[in-house]
Amino acid sequence: MENYSENNYVEIGGKINSKLEFSHEIYDEKFYKFFIETKRLSNSVDKLPIIISERLIDIDELEIGKLVNIKGQFRSYNKQNDGKSKLVLSVFARDIEFCEDEKILTLNNANFMGYICKQPIYRKTPLGREIADVLIAVNRSYKKSDYIPCILWGRNAKFCEKIEIGTPVKLSGRIQSRNYEKKLPDGTVIPKVAYEVSIAKFSLNKSEEKVENNN
Repeated sequence: MENYSENNYVEIGGKINSKLEFSHEIYDEKFYKFFIETKRLSNSVDKLPIIISERLIDIDELEIGKLVNIKGQFRSYNKQNDGKSKLVLSVFARDIEFCEDEKILTLNNANFMGYICKQPIYRKTPLGREIADVLIAVNRSYKKSDYIPCILWGRNAKFCEKIEIGTPVKLSGRIQSRNYEKKLPDGTVIPKVAYEVSIAKFSLNKSEEKVENNN
């Protein structure tokens, strides 16, 4: 059986900054959602959504202000609203521990093996910095996939500009939140938050190419 945890593995440290809210229930197992704050080395703060099972921990222990170390996966699902589909992302916790050392606040490691599922968009910022938007599909059990938006910089951005859809890749970086504003047709502006992975390491997955060629 394919080890899906190797395709999609994240470990994040943070401080709980919201109350638990009921998310959903599957086969009598309840899942809850809360947010943590995690720091970048620049001291900027990312606020990330966490999904956790009631069977993993006593949910009454998850209090605002507590420090936690979470291991799991970065998952996506399509939410339908007024006939439109929206990609919703969150960290699905498989293990959680309470911590006391605030050094945990900068822990944010995300590793993926997946496939390019949309043509990368390469551009330059007004200051001339190279950047590329990449969407990857990561296999999950039960024939499902997670779709992970990624940001690549510099040489990595330029390298992936002409990579074809379906190319197997390996990536690692950190999950980040980004605030933006959406303007509605009537002129109303709504604050929004997007989640993406800022990639530090990027390479083609040569081993996966060999498997496909043998097939």
